[in-house]
Amino acid sequence: LGLWRGPAFADAAETASGEAAAARLDELRFAALVARAEADLALGRHDAAVAELRDLIARHPLREDLRALLMRALAAGGRQAEALTFFEETRVLLADELGTDPSPELMALHQALLQGAPAGPVPAARRPRVARPGTPISGFVGRDDDVAGVLDGLASGRLVTLFGPGGVGKTRLSGEVARRWDGEVAFAPLAPVADPAQAVLQALGLRERGLLSGGGADPDPEERLVAALAERDLLLVLDNCEHVVADAANLAWRLLSECPDLRILATSREPLDVDGERLWQVRPLPQDDAARLFEERARAARRDVVLPGPLVRKVCAALDDLPLAIELAAARLRTHELSDVAERLDDRFALLARGSRTADARHRTLRAVVDWSWELLTEDERAAARRFTVFAGGATAATAWAVARADEETLTALADRSLLDFSQGRYRMLETIRAYGAEKLDEAGETDEIHAAHAAHLLDLTAAADLLGAGQLAALDRLAAEHDDLFAALRRAVAAGRADTASRLLTAMSVYLWIRGLSVSAAPLAAAILDLPDTGLPPEEYAVCVTIAGTHATERQRERAGLALAEADRPLKNSMAALQWLMGSVGGGDVSVQFRTLMAERESPDPWARSAAHLMSGYPQLAQGDLAQAEQEYQTAADGFRGLGERWGTALALDALAGLAATSGDTVRAIALTDEALTLAGELGAADDLADLLCNRGDLRAQDDPEAAAADYAEAAAVARRAGNATYVAAALRGLADMALAKGDKDEARRLYEEALDGFDPTWIKSVGNRVRTLIGLGRIAEPAPKAADLYLHAVEVAAVIGALSEAARAVVALARVREGEEAARLLGAATVLRGMDAIGEPDVTEIERATRARIGDDVYAVAYREGLRLGHDDVLRLAGLSEEIVRSTPLHVLPEF
Repeated sequence: LGLWRGPAFADAAETASGEAAAARLDELRFAALVARAEADLALGRHDAAVAELRDLIARHPLREDLRALLMRALAAGGRQAEALTFFEETRVLLADELGTDPSPELMALHQALLQGAPAGPVPAARRPRVARPGTPISGFVGRDDDVAGVLDGLASGRLVTLFGPGGVGKTRLSGEVARRWDGEVAFAPLAPVADPAQAVLQALGLRERGLLSGGGADPDPEERLVAALAERDLLLVLDNCEHVVADAANLAWRLLSECPDLRILATSREPLDVDGERLWQVRPLPQDDAARLFEERARAARRDVVLPGPLVRKVCAALDDLPLAIELAAARLRTHELSDVAERLDDRFALLARGSRTADARHRTLRAVVDWSWELLTEDERAAARRFTVFAGGATAATAWAVARADEETLTALADRSLLDFSQGRYRMLETIRAYGAEKLDEAGETDEIHAAHAAHLLDLTAAADLLGAGQLAALDRLAAEHDDLFAALRRAVAAGRADTASRLLTAMSVYLWIRGLSVSAAPLAAAILDLPDTGLPPEEYAVCVTIAGTHATERQRERAGLALAEADRPLKNSMAALQWLMGSVGGGDVSVQFRTLMAERESPDPWARSAAHLMSGYPQLAQGDLAQAEQEYQTAADGFRGLGERWGTALALDALAGLAATSGDTVRAIALTDEALTLAGELGAADDLADLLCNRGDLRAQDDPEAAAADYAEAAAVARRAGNATYVAAALRGLADMALAKGDKDEARRLYEEALDGFDPTWIKSVGNRVRTLIGLGRIAEPAPKAADLYLHAVEVAAVIGALSEAARAVVALARVREGEEAARLLGAATVLRGMDAIGEPDVTEIERATRARIGDDVYAVAYREGLRLGHDDVLRLAGLSEEIVRSTPLHVLPEF
């Protein structure tokens, strides 16, 4: 930014190449300006951030992300009233200019400011970015009737499919419809993917798994999408469905069936055949529009070109008025006269001119014009173009050089000839051209070589990424830009049976996938690597593959992985491998082998691995009631992660410290630690964990500041719904129900509790904890008392079945509320056994103890309480009233032997 002077390429702005280069630099400069504003805000330079953002908004007045960032900067600088005024200005502007309301994020931010809550720790640019169609450098010509017809179809129906042959302009038309759509749009390109649901998750900026959670069943991508879109008014564009047409059709049907405000615009070479589908055949351009397109592209290539109307129409007719063919031919006018182009087309298409102009003939027309364009390239340009087909998600100039040996001059030349497109800092190739170029790559015998170079480049990229240090955010963004290519390279290696390359790639990707919450999408590929002929994978790589494969891995593979990782050379090359192995095993029974493997890292020379080992050491200490030792372990971990500048591990440690502080009754410190964890989760874009942490903060505030707690729960529900996380929506509803019950509104509390019950994950301890609280809340409302007792006993069972000690203790305390005299005292003692420590600052325990002492006297209470303290875990469950069968099936009676 400091070296920028005046407009980019001011002396060449009138040329096509100058205009394209200027657009590329302007995009990069804009991104740098936003990054500088974010940095100012993160570092507390609020005034500088406000000044920068006001300038950016003046140039981009309808960018809601910039406006949200400015509101946060104003609020963080103590200018709350100004932030609220700015929101109102934004609301009026959006209504006047676009006829829309502010986005849900802006509305939630406004609500938080009105309630006096903190503006939130999440910088706007760190919120999930919804993928939208790129803005093409060249304008959209013609098809006004198509655009209007498709918009009408979407207004009256919910699924419109644009179908037609390659090169006819389906993607460009869908992009133009999306840009004119009055509402929120997400654009999901399906060409580079194997699973449409994963592509839509990516387009919506959604994670597959939370940042702070390691347990629970693997989330189903479609379930997550349904949860995220159930109440969202959105137009989803599914582009290039023909690559995965059956899966795309099934996904579209399910989403439309369960998300009433969703609309889908699909592009495909064939219909999806889904009920309610409206087909819109994309035909070649009308003659006049075809001529206009040719003339516009021709003058972009050469301003002084002479374009006689009859000759232009003749050329377009020879090209069947196909937009891609027209653009390719028009690009030739940089070096040829129109008469030369027409003559060459006459020669080339003489055979095609005979007979009917069917769709198949049009396909041959396009093939012929691509052939012709290809032949006119220099040898270097042809080599660059065929090698560029390796990139699934496009490439920067630097990446194209590293893999395809294509310099920027060659890339610009290919863009000038319409063989590449450029937007948002990356060169991309249309699928029609890619398919042709891939054939040429095979013919040249370079496919294996370029695929290997592509994989090697990505391995170098991931190895150089500072994913566990101060450069974490930039590294995550860099790898996110290469996400499609990482998966494409991994799929190619698996398909080719190259287990060594595939396992190295997956291991290199694993830290990125884990922190971004995207490991679930790699699970089938990880399992496929494990099923390849055994080539003696390194122990560490084998263990990572098994960890990511999750439930796709066999028990034998899991046993082998545990031994392999335990015997792997130290220090481990992948700092996170041992922690991933342990976290991926949580909820799967005895994890002592995984725990001991991680503990071996306490002496590692790698500071991140040492910090991870200290972090996990605190949990058994906490389970055994040694709060001081647990706090020391957590604090050592937090200090180590902080020293590295690493956010993911720091957030884990802070969350653990906050839970410990709450257990110890230090609510003020617990809230402060949770606020810091919220900031870090926000910077990492972990929406699920924002919802979780907001619920945690709501629980901490519930006693002393119920209004602030209710605001936290409400914001958590909004964030979780947008993230598609039903479990955290349920947790937030439980918190709101608690607040309603505290105010005496039993009907509202019952409604919220009952709605929450449907959303909990029964396999994840943290989710089970919220389910237990929900059952206890319903018990507080229930009448008569036996019904409440049944709910409390059910809560004990729910916690015991999964081995949730502290939550089982909470349910046993609730059960003591409806038991008589000495039995109530025994249950309070028994709850202490499960909890591993005395209850500190728990109003329920204090209330029940006081009432019981008053009924039976202090001496009798003390004797009965001590009787409860002497029970083993299984006897506690029997005392609560669980059947012998359930007692024997629970893991509560055995603490892990760490």
